[in-house]
Amino acid sequence: MPLHLRFGKDDLLRCRFAVSPLGQTHEAVRTLRRRERHGYHLPWLRRVRDAVAGLDLSELWLLMPVRGGYTPDFLGRPPEEPYASFEDELARVRATDADTAHRELSRSLACTRGAAATPAGAAMLDDPAGAVHRLADLTEKAWRLLVEPDWPRLRSLLEADIAYRSRQLADGGLERLFADLRPGLAWADGTLRVRTRYQAVMNQELGGRGVLLMPSVFVWPDVVSGFAPPWQPTVIYPARGVGRLWREPDAGAAQALGRLLGANRAAVLAALEEPASTTALAHRLGLAPSSVSAHLTVLRAAGLLVSRRRGHQVLYERTPLGMTLAGGG
Repeated sequence: MPLHLRFGKDDLLRCRFAVSPLGQTHEAVRTLRRRERHGYHLPWLRRVRDAVAGLDLSELWLLMPVRGGYTPDFLGRPPEEPYASFEDELARVRATDADTAHRELSRSLACTRGAAATPAGAAMLDDPAGAVHRLADLTEKAWRLLVEPDWPRLRSLLEADIAYRSRQLADGGLERLFADLRPGLAWADGTLRVRTRYQAVMNQELGGRGVLLMPSVFVWPDVVSGFAPPWQPTVIYPARGVGRLWREPDAGAAQALGRLLGANRAAVLAALEEPASTTALAHRLGLAPSSVSAHLTVLRAAGLLVSRRRGHQVLYERTPLGMTLAGGG
């Protein structure tokens, strides 16, 4: 539903970004039945069709109302860290207590007429602890089949989006960030308005909790808002560069990129399928670290890469523009 998030002064200090592999998994599961809105994901859908043919996702789909509604929070709470691992997020799902599971399952099933009376719905309510175990196992299978094989590529796109948004925030504050984030979002008078396809409006005072912003590959074309107290309010929005994500390089693209950038510089850009350090790239490509460092500096200055520090390392990753060039666009 449309959501109006009202910011206080403390909320401005508690806006953050995160990537959720668990959240991407559940959005991928939803995408499998969005037959009228597959859009950019048709190549991915064709590729995973055989892999999921024997996977029964009906229990998860029962908790994902088609026309809006509530999905249990325990299936994908807001991640506590910016770059949580799937294993850590799944462990939080498995740790859900039976009372919480029953309460959230009941609320979710009530969003779909007759869902609670189906054999699957009744089994969940009769044994919520068992339901948590089954849903966690099913989510793990979906991750292995749908998301994990492409996770380096997906993570790179999501992290590049966050790097870009962080620069927008640094350059112009929340006004610049939200103005460029998505047409479905509007910022005015200390309120973030999240527009959706549904008419009912919910107003929410953030009360010092701030907002968690999560880029997503599979949520396109929607913006999704979620999580009531005690969880941090969350806005999930389509990441930049999704349109080029699944396209295979055109014939001759690698040669053309080499002519444009030079062979070694093009090789550095192409090698960044996932974030990597100067040392790792030099080892992978058989180039001197000083040469790789010089190429990275030029590529970053051209807007094809961003860099960020992780521990004692500086990691480089492609921006959406860099992904487009490396992908033959």
